[in-house]
Formats: sequence, structure tokens, C-alpha cells
Amino acid sequence: MKINRYLEIEKQFDQKNILVVGDIMLDNYLWGDVKRMSPEAPVPIVDIHESSSNPGGAANVASNLKSLGAKVSLAGAIGDDRDGNTLMELLKAKGINTTLCQTDSSHSTTVKTRIIAGGQQVVRADWENHSEIKIENRLTLLDQLKKEIGQFDGVILEDYDKGFFHSDLIASFIEIFSSKDIPVFVDPKREHFFDYTGVTLVKPNSSEAAEAAGVLEISDDNINAVGSKLFDQLKCDCLMITRGEYGISLFDSNGLHRIPTRARSVHDVSGAGDTVIATFALTYLSGGDFKEAAELANYAAGTVCEEVGVVPVTKGKLHEIINHHNS
Repeated sequence: MKINRYLEIEKQFDQKNILVVGDIMLDNYLWGDVKRMSPEAPVPIVDIHESSSNPGGAANVASNLKSLGAKVSLAGAIGDDRDGNTLMELLKAKGINTTLCQTDSSHSTTVKTRIIAGGQQVVRADWENHSEIKIENRLTLLDQLKKEIGQFDGVILEDYDKGFFHSDLIASFIEIFSSKDIPVFVDPKREHFFDYTGVTLVKPNSSEAAEAAGVLEISDDNINAVGSKLFDQLKCDCLMITRGEYGISLFDSNGLHRIPTRARSVHDVSGAGDTVIATFALTYLSGGDFKEAAELANYAAGTVCEEVGVVPVTKGKLHEIINHHNS
């Protein structure tokens, strides 16, 4: 993508109001250095010198949209706990609307804690509860959405198989959004993969697409057959399979489009998928076509892979990497 075309699209970013619905998480980080091994077990001892927290999961998608200039609302469920309170404070500080977030006393907030030493992730510890949210919270959210849905230009459904989505809820969401002709962009996981039919975009990664198609792995030899099969089954407008170092394979009514990776160096792929769907949705809603949206999403993923930890993309980083590849 040429920088002038990107700037033309970017002018519309701050005019868009996007809703993100899904599994909300908190990302915690412990930053330190390794200078010795433990005498208790063959593991490194990390001397911690700093800690930090960021919105994760669907909340990271919302953070990416906000950092690109869009107006953002987030809908989902958190636990009635300290981590949930921390997450809400972080979101409000970023200017993300949280009025559609439900507090569920039976559901603990999902937390991912990463220990980073010498710029490398040493270990990740997850605290999560896969139980479904209370039926009354689901009904409350659906009632709120029916009243407020008209204000949104697009909706992103972020499914991490953490208990927020189930088949009936997904069907209700899609029905509500479709009734207003609002584009729906989906990042699916295994359990509900084929519940997301008839939407604008479905964005699995390579392993998710392989499992859904019943093959061992995605390769250049079978990507066309696998992608075409899933595209037909999902009845979506666009299927985007993210393939890491092999870039993006995009399927629409014109067939397969291959988009090579744009990462200049890879330090950490954490959160790259969140950046991809956020950038794709915002680009498409701002006047880009599917291929342009995928190209810009690929650039965005390239910038966040250069950072350690889950970091949202910024306009400045997009300008830099697009200029780099056009110089």
C-alpha cells in the first residue's frame, strides 16, 4: 500500500465508532533479568525490577482501535475481583467506553501473567475460569445492545473460548447486528467456529483453520482448497487466514489473495492477531476494500511483532513501516 492511499483511509479513522464484544482479559507483566540458575530445580531465577498491566484479549483489540483514533466501546464480562477493577481502570484511562461490560460474581477475571527476562518471555501463567456467564448478564447485555446498536459503524466479536460466547448468544448477536446492516468481524476459536456464519469477516489463524477443515496443517499446497472450503461453509464475505511468517491468505468472491508478511524483525508475536482484526475492521469501515484492509492489517502486525509483550499499534508506527516498505 502506498503512503498516500493509507493517509486517505486514515483520515476516516477518528470518524468511526466500533463495538468490541468478547472475552475480556488482563495482561500482567513481570520484567527482570536472569543472572543465575535456581539450586532447587533446573530453572532460571528472574530478578524482577518492574511490573505492569495492560488490557488483554478483547480489551486489547479495543486498545488497538483506540490507539488508531477510533471511538471504541467494549462489551463482555469480568469477575467481581481486584483484577477486574484494575482492568476497568486501565480501560477508562484509555478512553474506552465500558458501560456495556458486565460484572459477574460467579466468574473470575481472566489474567495472563508473563515473566520477561532479557527481552524474552520466560514463562506465562494463566488464571482463568471457562464457566459461562450468568444468564441474567447475557439478557441485560442483549437488551442494552438492542437500544444502542444503531450508534456503531461496525462490531468485532473476539472469541477466545473463555466462556463468554455460546451458540444461542452468538446467534442473537448476529441477528441484532444484521438487522441494522452493521458489518461484523469475527476472530473465532474451535468450539464455536461454525456458529459465525453469514458475517463480514472470519479471521482464524493457521492452526484454527486447519482444525476446522479437518487437516493436519495448512501449507501452500492445500491453502486454496482449505480456504475455499471454509469460505463456502461460513458463507462470509471474506475469510482471512493468518499464517505467521507466511503472511495472510485472503478469500473473497474473487478467490484467493496472498499477502506476504511485513515484519522486519520478530521479537514477540503476542497480541498480533488482535492487532490484525482491529486494523482490518477499521480500514474496511474507513473505505478500504478487503485486500487493502488485509494489507494494512499485515503492516500493523509487523510493527507489534517488533515489540516485547502485547503492545497496540499506533498511527506513527504504521506510517514508519509503510514508508519503510515504500522507500
